[in-house]
Amino acid sequence: MEAGLPRIADSLMDTLIDVLPIIVVLFGFQALVLRERLPNLRRTVIGLIYVVIGLALFLVGLEQSLFPIGKIMAEQLGSFAFVHGHPDDGLSIILWHDYFWLYLFAATIGFSTTIAEPSLMAVAMKAREVSGGAVNPWGLRIAVAVGVSMGVALGCFRIVTGTPLPYYIMLGYGLVIVQTVLAPKAIIPLAFDTGGVTTSTVTVPLVAALGLGLASTIPGRSPLIDGFGLIAFASLFPMITVMGYAQFSAWRHRRAAHGPDDDGAKPKEDVT
Repeated sequence: MEAGLPRIADSLMDTLIDVLPIIVVLFGFQALVLRERLPNLRRTVIGLIYVVIGLALFLVGLEQSLFPIGKIMAEQLGSFAFVHGHPDDGLSIILWHDYFWLYLFAATIGFSTTIAEPSLMAVAMKAREVSGGAVNPWGLRIAVAVGVSMGVALGCFRIVTGTPLPYYIMLGYGLVIVQTVLAPKAIIPLAFDTGGVTTSTVTVPLVAALGLGLASTIPGRSPLIDGFGLIAFASLFPMITVMGYAQFSAWRHRRAAHGPDDDGAKPKEDVT
């Protein structure tokens, strides 16, 4: 794998080409449509330079570290699982419960990468700011991370068992539709947005590498057909967990407001 200064230079050039259309649109609208001088021009240019350098170094890091780590871990854990054979007919049966450590690894990877996701941090801080402190950033981040953790683990289970992806997606979005009707209205847009911010810079590389490495290791699985799809689970399940968290919080508030009488407890006698 190509490394060192030449690789960083190539990544810088590629990143600059990718970011150039954004720069042209921003400065073009400012000059041709708004016809005003860009405020804080020096700060803006320095910020763009930081963005290009940061993206370039991040991409090099992905290629040199995160992609290989995710793939190697998936291959090692897949090979570690027990494959039960029938020596009489030469067939082997893959038992889904033999991949327990793989599911656990997938769940922890999904949780930890989501907690470290910069885009989720930004959304959580903005949600607290707009809601006047009603939205707890850590509560939101943990709810999203739990959703990604569940989704990635279930996605690995799907790869191991070879079951069709559309079944999971249809059932998952069916649950999302039901929750959309029942969940507090204020949380629904935020819940749908959290499903998108999870598929960002930190989560996607590791989860994609995990799926491809796992599909390459398990006999009878195709990396092209079975290796992809984990990102869909990582986008779907945060919506479920965030709306579920909001529904649970609303239930607790209602219970606290109405007291124990609504929970089947014997009402207190009126002594007046």
